[in-house]
Amino acid sequence: MITMGYAAMFEQFTPGDLLRYSQVAEEAGFTSIMASDHFHPWVPSQGQSGYVWAWLGALGATTKLRFGTGVTPPGPRYHPAIIAQAAATLEQMFPGRFWLGLGAGEALNEHITGEYWPEGPIRLEKLTEGIEIIQKLFTGKVSKFNGKHFRLESAKLYTRGEQPPPIYVATAGPIQSERTGRTCDGIITPGAADEKIKMLLGRFEQGALAAGKDPSTMPRIIQLHVSWADTMEQATANAIKEWPNGGMNFPKGDIRNPEDFEAMAKLVRAENYKNRVLISPDLDEHAAHIQHFVDLGFTEVYVHNVGRDQEAFIRAYGEHVIPKINKVAVAV
Repeated sequence: MITMGYAAMFEQFTPGDLLRYSQVAEEAGFTSIMASDHFHPWVPSQGQSGYVWAWLGALGATTKLRFGTGVTPPGPRYHPAIIAQAAATLEQMFPGRFWLGLGAGEALNEHITGEYWPEGPIRLEKLTEGIEIIQKLFTGKVSKFNGKHFRLESAKLYTRGEQPPPIYVATAGPIQSERTGRTCDGIITPGAADEKIKMLLGRFEQGALAAGKDPSTMPRIIQLHVSWADTMEQATANAIKEWPNGGMNFPKGDIRNPEDFEAMAKLVRAENYKNRVLISPDLDEHAAHIQHFVDLGFTEVYVHNVGRDQEAFIRAYGEHVIPKINKVAVAV
């Protein structure tokens, strides 16, 4: 069975609304939640940036869903030891339901501490060190670490679950994909061209095999952005107004402020969303879009509808899209 997940976007909605939407998603047939971890929205008009870690406990207590962060970066905002403590606490409270999604982060959220925002290779070094620290602490042993970017002194997690939560890593390049397969439990990728996705999943599998793991048992996760509404005109307008960053086909990791993205948003047009955000009122087209990525090898798909009417989207997917994906999965 394919995991169909709801993407809870803290850039767009209040934590209270997202809690309600997640409960509606559970009723509609979604089985997992990917919650974004932002300090800022992409553009000021998105309007929110709630603290996801305060919310996750409420989600766990009021649903039976699996859930995780999409994604949290070890770095200026969070020392890896604090991420490990938070993740271990959630695993103890909700055994087998929480997964820890990690990534390299963006300047939009991480520059706030005033630390130097490094180039891409250094960010990946920090991510690698952060994962090592978190995994050390998950053992429950007194741990130390003296790395290039992080230090840890005589730390031990006293509150843990019987098993550590799985670590899934967001990656968009071959080296990190292979490393994720070797050292972690699953991979998260954004939507991309088929050839790139095949390359990333192939390198992930190579890394897993090199570490003696069976890649067929490891989650392969994708987050998809869509714009669904009753008409094509409304779906297009929603994408441009609510999620202009989805139409920006360039690296965004070094841009610091929502106001800078807002200035760039003035240049975004409907054609800029091609192969980046599915814009369509046709739910059969949505089902085919998701099925395409399932056929590429993904085992978990988290869908974000960029429009404001989340409950209508959730119910529409529950009635018309999720049953089709599950039917194909059962047939296979």
